[in-house]
Amino acid sequence: MQRTIREKFEFSGIALHTGQEVSVVVHPSAENTGISFLRTDKPGSAPIQAHASNVVDTSYATTLGKGGLTISTVEHLMAAFYGMGVDNALVEISGSEVPILDGSAIGFAEMIESVGLARQAQARKYLVIKKAISVSDGNRSLELRPSDDFNFNIDYSIDFNHPTITEQSFSISVSPDGFFKEIAKARTFGFLSDVDMLKANGLARGGCLSNAIVIGESEILNKDGLRFHDEFVRHKVLDVMGDLALLGARVIGTLNAERAGHSLNHRLAHKILKKSSRWDMTETPLRVDYSEQKRDAFLVENLAIA
Repeated sequence: MQRTIREKFEFSGIALHTGQEVSVVVHPSAENTGISFLRTDKPGSAPIQAHASNVVDTSYATTLGKGGLTISTVEHLMAAFYGMGVDNALVEISGSEVPILDGSAIGFAEMIESVGLARQAQARKYLVIKKAISVSDGNRSLELRPSDDFNFNIDYSIDFNHPTITEQSFSISVSPDGFFKEIAKARTFGFLSDVDMLKANGLARGGCLSNAIVIGESEILNKDGLRFHDEFVRHKVLDVMGDLALLGARVIGTLNAERAGHSLNHRLAHKILKKSSRWDMTETPLRVDYSEQKRDAFLVENLAIA
């Protein structure tokens, strides 16, 4: 069944790119409303639905927009909603960008965990992949194909050809526990050599060592080092989860990712929405070609969390 948060929670912090202090209040929301953002600094404005069709920019972050208003850097909060199992919520925000907190999604996940989830009356929607859907750009690629285990599985590989970030790979079958322990703590990262360029373009004005991993020519500049030896690829998993959460349904499929980013993530999301013959939208998270025996066994095992 669908879930929302049991009660509201709120937080504030610096936005990564604008550098502004932003306050956020996250409210429970009714069944079938999904995730939406409301700009409280713009009285009378309408909520912006967190959906791939409302993505207006993917430069260094994911930005939603509608009616001339935008909300940027939504991907970490969206990943936390998806990873922790929140289907419906209203996010009231006092500015144009979600606070970066510590550069990961763990702060959002902890707040969701602290208020808990409320089970709702309507069934969840599952987007079940039947045939592979892929996008690529040179050596960067994403392919979402059918899953044999009724889960959303992610296999991700990166290689930045840098002394600090060589080849890294990470695989996970997405669940609230796995997200919280293995993905949510992974921080965003950037190269010291790019900082001047980013700031000249009005970006990374709020970036610092307390909310991002900063990579020098041959070393990590953060004095406390990394949270995981492969924190970089884990953060890429976090990003793609947040971007594909904008499909508005739980994904049942296996994602193979190679060196992807926000732009390619959203190319895949839009292609998925266009290629509707390659997936089913269902309230039961099952492949249609599985036997009734397997279907029954799955439902019995997952009855409490379906």
